[in-house]
Amino acid sequence: MTAATTMTAPARGARPRGLTWVLFRLHRSALWFWVMLLAVAAGALLWAYGPGAHDALVEYREMDCAAPGPSLSCDYTGPAHQRYNTLMAVGAGLINIVPFLTAAWAGGALIGRELEDGTARLAWTQSVTPVRWLAAKLAVPAALIVSGTIALTLLHRLAWAAEGPQLRELDWYDPYDSAPYLANGTLAPAYALLGLALGILAGLAVRRALPALATAVMSLIVVSYGLSTLRPHLWPVRTLTDRGEYPSIVGMFVDEGALTSTGARVEDPICVDDLTCLADHDVVGFYRDYHPASHFWPLQLMETGVVLAVTALAVLAAFRLLRRRTA
Repeated sequence: MTAATTMTAPARGARPRGLTWVLFRLHRSALWFWVMLLAVAAGALLWAYGPGAHDALVEYREMDCAAPGPSLSCDYTGPAHQRYNTLMAVGAGLINIVPFLTAAWAGGALIGRELEDGTARLAWTQSVTPVRWLAAKLAVPAALIVSGTIALTLLHRLAWAAEGPQLRELDWYDPYDSAPYLANGTLAPAYALLGLALGILAGLAVRRALPALATAVMSLIVVSYGLSTLRPHLWPVRTLTDRGEYPSIVGMFVDEGALTSTGARVEDPICVDDLTCLADHDVVGFYRDYHPASHFWPLQLMETGVVLAVTALAVLAAFRLLRRRTA
């Protein structure tokens, strides 16, 4: 008996046990859905990085767009670029939807349903404390979601960077376009964690599956919108001025207006080319505030810090709410 026990012990220790194993068993459908989402997104991005980018570049050169002074035909995209763009959009779209899917699942199935049907209270009566139960509900999904999202982010950045400097002349390379901006940096895993935290908090607050699912998604929409409005103000802007017209910028637009002879910023009186009107309003020039491409990482890291701080507050609120409900 001793020998048999010694031989079988490593096999049992090599697989998840306890709360982790129960979590996998209860939510195996969600786990398979996550695996399939990763596979589809990774397949789309790898295709875009390999044959997709290659065919788009060949098409670009065949249209003589690589020569100085591109022809008018370069204003229109060919079928190779459309295929490349579609697959990139699929990859970025799946990355950007992960936080909302996570919030819906965490609020509805992970917490709300287990509180509604009594599965959670059954676990609490079997030597599992509520705090340990919630910690497992948070830690295991967080590890899977963050690791998968980081892998997709790296693949998206690889495919996005493969466009090359020539294709960027066709405006295929805007780092501040909403879809690639979230999918190209640290914000994708940060927002996924925020979705998980808000979903868990909604599930504990509502304690019913469907209302918790709706509450979690709506909460994430509101918080994400609020954070996105802060985005342009998380790093000092760069300003360009011009005396005759608005200066051209490449990057994230922040603000614009007119300048008076004292250098004060005022609202554009919309005089166009009416010199008398400009003189009457003392307008001597125009300005634009913006973020160039070099501000991409400072903005990403600042917003990631804010998102993680909000996530930490949501997790703290979830544990405090659970302790109050189970005291």
